[in-house]
Amino acid sequence: MDHRTLIAALPSETKFALTARSDGAGLRHLGLYGLALGLTTLGIIAKVPLWPLLILPQGLLLVFLFTLSHECTHQTPFNTRWINEAVGHACAVPIALPFIWFRYFHLAHHKWTNDPERDPELAGKPRPDSWPSLLAYLSGWFYWRGVTQTLLQNAFGKIDAPYLPERQHTAMRREARLLLALYGLGALSLILSPLLLWVWLLPVLIGQPFLRLYLLAEHGLCPPVANMLENSRTTFTTRVVRFLAWNMPYHAEHHAFPNVPFHKLPQFHTLTQAHLKSTSNGYTGFATSYARSMSQDPIHPSSG
Repeated sequence: MDHRTLIAALPSETKFALTARSDGAGLRHLGLYGLALGLTTLGIIAKVPLWPLLILPQGLLLVFLFTLSHECTHQTPFNTRWINEAVGHACAVPIALPFIWFRYFHLAHHKWTNDPERDPELAGKPRPDSWPSLLAYLSGWFYWRGVTQTLLQNAFGKIDAPYLPERQHTAMRREARLLLALYGLGALSLILSPLLLWVWLLPVLIGQPFLRLYLLAEHGLCPPVANMLENSRTTFTTRVVRFLAWNMPYHAEHHAFPNVPFHKLPQFHTLTQAHLKSTSNGYTGFATSYARSMSQDPIHPSSG
């Protein structure tokens, strides 16, 4: 059964229940996430005993804001539209991912998931297929280079990707210039204090490889087919990872029915689990499979 057949077979009352959004559920999750991030940030600022050990959790909490930004592009974490918009824009600052631009980039990814030529996440390039390319990918180099190019292009160049609507070009240009201005002020602040180095710059660099592995598992080693239950992977993992990633390890479920908010994905999983084609038992298990695939014939994973 493919995802379209599965969704069509659901009773209307089930679909209504699955797609019900909730400010309460979203704000509770955001509150706990913000509390954790606030505690690690304060611990670094106050230089509590062994404070350098907080840099890794600080980095994980910062880089995994990507998954919240991703959810906000779908308008699903919260019921109130302006909260989704405000949170999405706020997430843009620590991870350098312009929210308006990302919304249309990500919608194109959903439309052409794992299509080697049309999915913008792949941009016509295969996923890492050798140890040097995998290590470069995990380092975050391609991400930081890509977002820098996107910000500069949107701010000062020509916005011409076919999935970016012309009516939004002015907003994207304004968004990119504002982010660049904020980063300029941040760079100047380093002259007076290294604070941003410890609470932001170093943590996001250290945290990025963990996010890259998580993202690689979403579609890596999945076939370039139209069935979302096959071209996207659900990874069975811990509550901590699911919390960090806003339940997006249920990724095949998310692609099959993007209108389901994060807090309903475990419930939707019970309806899809018998039909999932691509799954992994944890990210270590996925990484092992990916490494093994590179030692065999050249892999053709659609990228993730």
